[in-house]
Amino acid sequence: MADGPLSGCRVLELAGIGPGPFAGMTLADLGAEVVRVDRPGGNGFFPGFEQVDVLNRGKKSVLLDLKRPDAVRAVLDMSARADILIEGYRPGVAERLGLGPDECLARNPRLVYGRMTGWGQDGPLAQRAGHDIGYVALTGALHAVGGADGPPQIPLNLVGDFGGGGTYLVMGVLAALRRADRTGSGQVVDAAIVDGTAHLLAGTHMMLATGTWQDQRGVNLLDGGAPFYAVYETADGRHMAVGALEPKFYAELLTVLGVDEDPAAQHDRTRWPVLRERLAAAFASRTRDEWAAEFSASDACVAPVMSLREAADHPHLKARGTLVERDGVLQPAPAPRFSATPTALGPPPPVPGRHTREILKTWHVEDAEGLLTSGAAVQA
Repeated sequence: MADGPLSGCRVLELAGIGPGPFAGMTLADLGAEVVRVDRPGGNGFFPGFEQVDVLNRGKKSVLLDLKRPDAVRAVLDMSARADILIEGYRPGVAERLGLGPDECLARNPRLVYGRMTGWGQDGPLAQRAGHDIGYVALTGALHAVGGADGPPQIPLNLVGDFGGGGTYLVMGVLAALRRADRTGSGQVVDAAIVDGTAHLLAGTHMMLATGTWQDQRGVNLLDGGAPFYAVYETADGRHMAVGALEPKFYAELLTVLGVDEDPAAQHDRTRWPVLRERLAAAFASRTRDEWAAEFSASDACVAPVMSLREAADHPHLKARGTLVERDGVLQPAPAPRFSATPTALGPPPPVPGRHTREILKTWHVEDAEGLLTSGAAVQA
Protein backbone atom coordinates (compact mmCIF):
# COMPACT_ATOMS: atom_id res chain seq x y z
CA MET A 1 0.00 0.00 0.00
CA ALA A 2 1.25 3.47 -0.82
CA ASP A 3 2.38 5.81 1.92
CA GLY A 4 -0.68 8.03 1.44
CA PRO A 5 -1.74 10.87 3.73
CA LEU A 6 -3.78 8.48 5.91
CA SER A 7 -0.98 5.97 6.36
CA GLY A 8 -1.20 4.55 9.88
CA CYS A 9 -4.93 5.25 10.22
CA ARG A 10 -7.05 2.21 11.01
CA VAL A 11 -10.62 2.01 9.75
CA LEU A 12 -13.22 -0.61 10.64
CA GLU A 13 -16.06 -0.86 8.12
CA LEU A 14 -19.18 -2.84 8.98
CA ALA A 15 -20.17 -4.20 5.58
CA GLY A 16 -23.02 -2.56 3.70
CA ILE A 17 -23.78 -1.37 0.18
CA GLY A 18 -23.32 1.84 -1.80
CA PRO A 19 -22.10 4.99 -0.06
CA GLY A 20 -20.57 3.28 3.00
CA PRO A 21 -18.26 1.03 0.94
CA PHE A 22 -17.45 4.03 -1.32
CA ALA A 23 -16.32 5.96 1.77
CA GLY A 24 -14.22 3.00 2.89
CA MET A 25 -12.67 2.69 -0.58
CA THR A 26 -11.80 6.39 -0.54
CA LEU A 27 -10.13 6.12 2.86
CA ALA A 28 -8.18 3.08 1.64
CA ASP A 29 -7.15 4.99 -1.50
CA LEU A 30 -5.78 7.69 0.82
CA GLY A 31 -3.58 5.15 2.58
CA ALA A 32 -5.66 4.01 5.55
CA GLU A 33 -5.77 0.37 6.61
CA VAL A 34 -9.43 -0.49 6.06
CA VAL A 35 -10.82 -3.74 7.44
CA ARG A 36 -14.29 -4.69 6.23
CA VAL A 37 -16.36 -6.86 8.56
CA ASP A 38 -18.30 -9.11 6.20
CA ARG A 39 -21.24 -11.29 7.14
CA PRO A 40 -21.96 -14.92 6.22
CA GLY A 41 -24.15 -15.04 3.15
CA GLY A 42 -22.77 -11.90 1.49
CA ASN A 43 -23.50 -8.20 1.71
CA GLY A 44 -24.04 -6.82 -1.79
CA PHE A 45 -26.15 -6.85 -4.94
CA PHE A 46 -23.67 -8.93 -6.94
CA PRO A 47 -22.91 -12.21 -5.15
CA GLY A 48 -20.09 -14.10 -6.81
CA PHE A 49 -18.49 -10.93 -8.16
CA GLU A 50 -16.84 -9.78 -4.93
CA GLN A 51 -13.37 -9.89 -6.48
CA VAL A 52 -14.29 -7.24 -9.05
CA ASP A 53 -16.16 -4.97 -6.63
CA VAL A 54 -14.10 -1.80 -7.03
CA LEU A 55 -15.69 -0.30 -3.91
CA ASN A 56 -13.79 -2.87 -1.85
CA ARG A 57 -10.36 -2.39 -3.39
CA GLY A 58 -7.53 -1.74 -0.98
CA LYS A 59 -9.39 -3.31 1.93
CA LYS A 60 -8.95 -6.43 4.00
CA SER A 61 -11.88 -8.65 4.87
CA VAL A 62 -12.75 -10.46 8.07
CA LEU A 63 -15.83 -12.70 8.08
CA LEU A 64 -17.78 -12.68 11.35
CA ASP A 65 -21.23 -13.94 12.28
CA LEU A 66 -22.57 -10.95 14.21
CA LYS A 67 -25.53 -12.97 15.45
CA ARG A 68 -23.07 -14.60 17.85
CA PRO A 69 -21.98 -12.74 21.00
CA ASP A 70 -18.34 -13.83 20.67
CA ALA A 71 -18.20 -12.35 17.15
CA VAL A 72 -19.66 -9.08 18.45
CA ARG A 73 -17.01 -9.05 21.18
CA ALA A 74 -14.38 -9.50 18.48
CA VAL A 75 -15.64 -6.37 16.68
CA LEU A 76 -15.58 -4.46 19.96
CA ASP A 77 -11.98 -5.60 20.47
CA MET A 78 -11.15 -4.30 17.01
CA SER A 79 -12.97 -1.02 17.60
CA ALA A 80 -10.67 -0.44 20.57
CA ARG A 81 -7.75 -0.34 18.13
CA ALA A 82 -9.46 1.58 15.31
CA ASP A 83 -9.36 5.29 14.57
CA ILE A 84 -12.58 5.29 12.54
CA LEU A 85 -15.59 2.97 12.41
CA ILE A 86 -18.13 3.13 9.57
CA GLU A 87 -21.59 1.56 9.61
CA GLY A 88 -24.52 1.93 7.24
CA TYR A 89 -27.38 0.16 9.02
CA ARG A 90 -30.83 1.60 9.67
CA PRO A 91 -30.91 3.61 12.90
CA GLY A 92 -30.94 1.29 15.91
CA VAL A 93 -29.58 -1.83 14.19
CA ALA A 94 -25.99 -1.36 15.38
CA GLU A 95 -27.31 -0.79 18.91
CA ARG A 96 -29.32 -4.01 18.78
CA LEU A 97 -26.20 -5.88 17.68
CA GLY A 98 -24.32 -4.45 20.65
CA LEU A 99 -22.09 -2.38 18.36
CA GLY A 100 -23.61 1.07 18.77
CA PRO A 101 -21.66 4.24 19.53
CA ASP A 102 -22.05 3.90 23.31
CA GLU A 103 -20.48 0.44 23.37
CA CYS A 104 -17.68 1.31 20.94
CA LEU A 105 -16.80 4.67 22.46
CA ALA A 106 -16.74 3.08 25.91
CA ARG A 107 -13.99 0.78 24.61
CA ASN A 108 -12.22 3.56 22.68
CA PRO A 109 -12.98 7.18 23.66
CA ARG A 110 -10.90 8.45 20.70
CA LEU A 111 -12.99 6.56 18.14
CA VAL A 112 -14.70 8.43 15.31
CA TYR A 113 -17.98 6.58 14.74
CA GLY A 114 -19.33 7.31 11.23
CA ARG A 115 -22.98 6.53 10.47
CA MET A 116 -24.17 6.41 6.85
CA THR A 117 -27.91 6.54 6.14
CA GLY A 118 -30.26 8.01 3.59
CA TRP A 119 -32.67 9.81 5.91
CA GLY A 120 -30.43 10.37 8.95
CA GLN A 121 -30.50 9.08 12.51
CA ASP A 122 -33.70 10.95 13.41
CA GLY A 123 -36.73 12.57 11.78
CA PRO A 124 -40.07 11.14 10.60
CA LEU A 125 -38.51 9.03 7.83
CA ALA A 126 -35.51 7.75 9.78
CA GLN A 127 -36.83 4.18 9.99
CA ARG A 128 -38.13 4.04 6.43
CA ALA A 129 -36.39 2.11 3.65
CA GLY A 130 -35.06 4.16 0.79
CA HIS A 131 -32.67 4.47 -2.11
CA ASP A 132 -30.78 7.24 -3.87
CA ILE A 133 -33.65 8.29 -6.12
CA GLY A 134 -35.93 9.00 -3.17
CA TYR A 135 -33.33 10.97 -1.27
CA VAL A 136 -32.51 13.27 -4.21
CA ALA A 137 -36.24 13.60 -4.93
CA LEU A 138 -36.99 14.92 -1.46
CA THR A 139 -34.21 17.54 -1.51
CA GLY A 140 -35.29 19.15 -4.79
CA ALA A 141 -32.19 17.95 -6.65
CA LEU A 142 -34.10 15.49 -8.83
CA HIS A 143 -36.73 18.08 -9.72
CA ALA A 144 -34.00 20.36 -11.08
CA VAL A 145 -32.45 17.85 -13.50
CA GLY A 146 -33.89 17.36 -16.98
CA GLY A 147 -35.53 19.20 -19.83
CA ALA A 148 -38.36 21.69 -19.47
CA ASP A 149 -40.66 19.53 -21.61
CA GLY A 150 -40.02 16.21 -19.89
CA PRO A 151 -39.84 14.43 -16.54
CA PRO A 152 -36.92 14.72 -14.10
CA GLN A 153 -33.87 12.77 -15.24
CA ILE A 154 -32.04 10.47 -12.83
CA PRO A 155 -28.41 11.63 -12.36
CA LEU A 156 -27.25 8.03 -11.81
CA ASN A 157 -26.57 7.72 -8.07
CA LEU A 158 -23.78 10.29 -8.18
CA VAL A 159 -25.65 13.17 -6.54
CA GLY A 160 -27.14 11.17 -3.65
CA ASP A 161 -25.29 7.98 -2.74
CA PHE A 162 -21.79 9.02 -3.68
CA GLY A 163 -21.92 12.83 -3.69
CA GLY A 164 -24.23 13.72 -0.80
CA GLY A 165 -23.60 10.41 0.97
CA GLY A 166 -20.20 8.72 0.82
CA THR A 167 -18.22 11.88 0.10
CA TYR A 168 -19.78 13.69 3.06
CA LEU A 169 -19.12 10.70 5.31
CA VAL A 170 -15.43 10.85 4.37
CA MET A 171 -15.40 14.61 4.98
CA GLY A 172 -17.12 14.15 8.33
CA VAL A 173 -14.97 11.37 9.72
CA LEU A 174 -11.74 13.11 8.70
CA ALA A 175 -12.86 16.37 10.33
CA ALA A 176 -13.76 14.44 13.49
CA LEU A 177 -10.45 12.57 13.33
CA ARG A 178 -8.62 15.91 13.29
CA ARG A 179 -10.39 16.86 16.52
CA ALA A 180 -9.77 13.45 18.07
CA ASP A 181 -6.06 13.78 17.34
CA ARG A 182 -6.01 17.19 19.05
CA THR A 183 -8.22 16.45 22.05
CA GLY A 184 -8.29 12.69 22.49
CA SER A 185 -12.09 12.70 22.21
CA GLY A 186 -13.97 10.89 19.49
CA GLN A 187 -17.56 11.49 18.44
CA VAL A 188 -20.43 10.27 16.26
CA VAL A 189 -20.75 11.54 12.68
CA ASP A 190 -24.33 11.40 11.34
CA ALA A 191 -23.95 11.46 7.55
CA ALA A 192 -27.38 11.50 5.91
CA ILE A 193 -27.70 11.53 2.13
CA VAL A 194 -30.56 14.06 2.32
CA ASP A 195 -28.33 16.44 4.31
CA GLY A 196 -25.34 16.11 1.99
CA THR A 197 -27.43 16.43 -1.16
CA ALA A 198 -29.12 19.56 0.17
CA HIS A 199 -25.67 20.94 1.02
CA LEU A 200 -24.50 20.33 -2.56
CA LEU A 201 -27.38 22.55 -3.70
CA ALA A 202 -25.97 25.60 -1.85
CA GLY A 203 -25.07 27.39 -5.09
CA THR A 204 -28.48 26.68 -6.59
CA HIS A 205 -30.21 28.03 -3.48
CA MET A 206 -28.05 31.13 -3.75
CA MET A 207 -29.24 31.73 -7.31
CA LEU A 208 -32.82 30.99 -6.29
CA ALA A 209 -32.56 33.64 -3.57
CA THR A 210 -31.18 36.25 -5.99
CA GLY A 211 -33.89 35.60 -8.55
CA THR A 212 -31.43 34.34 -11.14
CA TRP A 213 -32.80 30.79 -10.88
CA GLN A 214 -36.40 29.76 -11.44
CA ASP A 215 -37.73 26.81 -9.44
CA GLN A 216 -38.49 25.07 -12.72
CA ARG A 217 -36.62 22.45 -14.70
CA GLY A 218 -34.74 23.17 -17.92
CA VAL A 219 -35.20 26.97 -18.06
CA ASN A 220 -32.09 28.15 -16.21
CA LEU A 221 -28.48 28.96 -16.93
CA LEU A 222 -26.98 25.66 -15.77
CA ASP A 223 -29.75 23.12 -16.40
CA GLY A 224 -29.84 23.14 -20.20
CA GLY A 225 -32.20 26.08 -20.41
CA ALA A 226 -29.53 28.32 -21.94
CA PRO A 227 -28.56 27.30 -25.50
CA PHE A 228 -24.90 28.06 -24.79
CA TYR A 229 -24.89 25.60 -21.84
CA ALA A 230 -26.45 22.51 -23.34
CA VAL A 231 -25.87 19.22 -25.15
CA TYR A 232 -26.21 18.89 -28.92
CA GLU A 233 -26.51 15.86 -31.19
CA THR A 234 -23.97 15.42 -33.96
CA ALA A 235 -24.28 13.89 -37.43
CA ASP A 236 -23.41 10.41 -36.16
CA GLY A 237 -25.98 10.42 -33.36
CA ARG A 238 -23.42 11.25 -30.68
CA HIS A 239 -23.23 14.44 -28.67
CA MET A 240 -21.17 17.52 -27.80
CA ALA A 241 -21.39 19.33 -24.47
CA VAL A 242 -21.33 23.13 -24.62
CA GLY A 243 -20.47 25.30 -21.60
CA ALA A 244 -19.71 28.68 -23.18
CA LEU A 245 -20.93 30.82 -20.28
CA GLU A 246 -18.53 33.76 -20.39
CA PRO A 247 -18.85 36.27 -23.26
CA LYS A 248 -15.38 35.57 -24.70
CA PHE A 249 -16.02 31.81 -24.68
CA TYR A 250 -19.44 32.30 -26.26
CA ALA A 251 -17.94 34.47 -29.00
CA GLU A 252 -15.40 31.75 -29.75
CA LEU A 253 -18.17 29.13 -29.86
CA LEU A 254 -19.94 31.12 -32.57
CA THR A 255 -16.70 31.58 -34.50
CA VAL A 256 -15.73 27.89 -34.51
CA LEU A 257 -19.26 26.83 -35.46
CA GLY A 258 -19.51 29.50 -38.11
CA VAL A 259 -22.81 30.76 -36.71
CA ASP A 260 -23.54 34.41 -37.49
CA GLU A 261 -25.00 35.73 -34.24
CA ASP A 262 -24.28 38.90 -32.29
CA PRO A 263 -22.17 37.84 -29.24
CA ALA A 264 -23.50 40.85 -27.33
CA ALA A 265 -27.02 39.36 -27.46
CA GLN A 266 -25.97 36.21 -25.57
CA HIS A 267 -28.41 36.76 -22.69
CA ASP A 268 -31.35 37.98 -24.76
CA ARG A 269 -33.81 35.23 -23.86
CA THR A 270 -36.13 36.21 -26.71
CA ARG A 271 -33.38 35.01 -29.07
CA TRP A 272 -32.71 31.72 -27.29
CA PRO A 273 -35.15 29.52 -29.25
CA VAL A 274 -33.69 30.65 -32.58
CA LEU A 275 -30.13 30.43 -31.25
CA ARG A 276 -30.71 26.87 -30.04
CA GLU A 277 -31.98 25.85 -33.49
CA ARG A 278 -28.96 27.41 -35.19
CA LEU A 279 -26.48 25.77 -32.82
CA ALA A 280 -28.26 22.42 -33.20
CA ALA A 281 -28.13 22.67 -36.99
CA ALA A 282 -24.43 23.49 -36.91
CA PHE A 283 -23.53 20.56 -34.66
CA ALA A 284 -25.70 18.21 -36.72
CA SER A 285 -23.60 18.95 -39.81
CA ARG A 286 -20.55 17.01 -38.61
CA THR A 287 -19.68 14.00 -36.47
CA ARG A 288 -18.79 14.17 -32.81
CA ASP A 289 -15.13 13.38 -33.40
CA GLU A 290 -14.89 15.96 -36.17
CA TRP A 291 -16.26 18.63 -33.86
CA ALA A 292 -14.03 17.41 -31.02
CA ALA A 293 -10.99 17.92 -33.24
CA GLU A 294 -12.29 21.34 -34.32
CA PHE A 295 -12.72 22.52 -30.73
CA SER A 296 -9.62 20.80 -29.29
CA ALA A 297 -7.46 23.92 -29.47
CA SER A 298 -10.16 26.44 -28.53
CA ASP A 299 -11.38 28.04 -25.30
CA ALA A 300 -15.03 27.72 -26.25
CA CYS A 301 -15.57 25.23 -23.38
CA VAL A 302 -16.90 22.51 -25.67
CA ALA A 303 -16.19 18.81 -25.11
CA PRO A 304 -17.27 15.51 -26.66
CA VAL A 305 -19.67 13.41 -24.60
CA MET A 306 -17.76 10.18 -23.99
CA SER A 307 -19.06 6.80 -22.90
CA LEU A 308 -17.58 5.26 -19.75
CA ARG A 309 -15.24 3.04 -21.77
CA GLU A 310 -14.37 5.74 -24.29
CA ALA A 311 -13.31 8.07 -21.49
CA ALA A 312 -10.38 5.80 -20.62
CA ASP A 313 -8.85 6.45 -24.05
CA HIS A 314 -9.27 10.21 -24.10
CA PRO A 315 -5.76 11.72 -24.45
CA HIS A 316 -6.11 14.00 -21.42
CA LEU A 317 -7.45 11.34 -19.03
CA LYS A 318 -4.95 8.86 -20.41
CA ALA A 319 -2.03 11.23 -19.83
CA ARG A 320 -3.10 11.78 -16.23
CA GLY A 321 -3.94 8.12 -15.57
CA THR A 322 -7.38 9.17 -14.37
CA LEU A 323 -8.82 5.78 -15.30
CA VAL A 324 -6.89 2.55 -15.02
CA GLU A 325 -7.52 -1.08 -15.85
CA ARG A 326 -6.43 -3.87 -13.53
CA ASP A 327 -7.28 -7.53 -13.92
CA GLY A 328 -9.66 -6.56 -16.72
CA VAL A 329 -11.60 -4.13 -14.52
CA LEU A 330 -11.78 -0.48 -15.62
CA GLN A 331 -11.80 1.81 -12.58
CA PRO A 332 -10.91 5.33 -11.46
CA ALA A 333 -7.50 6.01 -9.97
CA PRO A 334 -7.36 7.39 -6.42
CA ALA A 335 -8.23 11.08 -6.12
CA PRO A 336 -7.22 13.73 -5.24
CA ARG A 337 -3.43 13.79 -5.69
CA PHE A 338 -0.79 14.69 -3.12
CA SER A 339 2.72 16.04 -3.62
CA ALA A 340 4.35 14.71 -0.44
CA THR A 341 2.29 11.56 0.22
CA PRO A 342 1.31 10.16 -3.18
CA THR A 343 -1.42 7.55 -3.31
CA ALA A 344 -1.61 4.41 -5.42
CA LEU A 345 -4.15 1.76 -6.27
CA GLY A 346 -4.43 -0.68 -3.37
CA PRO A 347 -4.75 -4.46 -3.60
CA PRO A 348 -7.71 -5.93 -5.53
CA PRO A 349 -11.01 -6.46 -3.69
CA PRO A 350 -10.77 -9.52 -1.42
CA VAL A 351 -13.26 -12.33 -1.21
CA PRO A 352 -15.14 -12.13 2.11
CA GLY A 353 -13.05 -13.61 4.90
CA ARG A 354 -9.79 -13.54 2.96
CA HIS A 355 -7.89 -11.93 5.88
CA THR A 356 -9.87 -13.19 8.88
CA ARG A 357 -7.05 -15.01 10.69
CA GLU A 358 -4.50 -12.29 9.88
CA ILE A 359 -6.70 -9.45 11.13
CA LEU A 360 -7.87 -11.21 14.29
CA LYS A 361 -4.25 -11.75 15.27
CA THR A 362 -2.68 -8.44 14.19
CA TRP A 363 -5.54 -6.47 15.78
CA HIS A 364 -5.06 -8.56 18.96
CA VAL A 365 -8.58 -9.94 19.15
CA GLU A 366 -9.01 -12.17 22.19
CA ASP A 367 -9.07 -15.94 21.47
CA ALA A 368 -8.75 -15.62 17.69
CA GLU A 369 -8.29 -19.35 17.17
CA GLY A 370 -11.31 -20.11 19.34
CA LEU A 371 -13.45 -17.83 17.17
CA LEU A 372 -12.29 -19.67 14.05
CA THR A 373 -12.81 -23.08 15.59
CA SER A 374 -16.34 -22.25 16.76
CA GLY A 375 -17.40 -20.80 13.40
CA ALA A 376 -18.03 -17.33 14.78
CA ALA A 377 -15.20 -16.24 12.48
CA VAL A 378 -14.52 -17.76 9.06
CA GLN A 379 -11.26 -17.82 7.11
CA ALA A 380 -11.96 -17.96 3.36
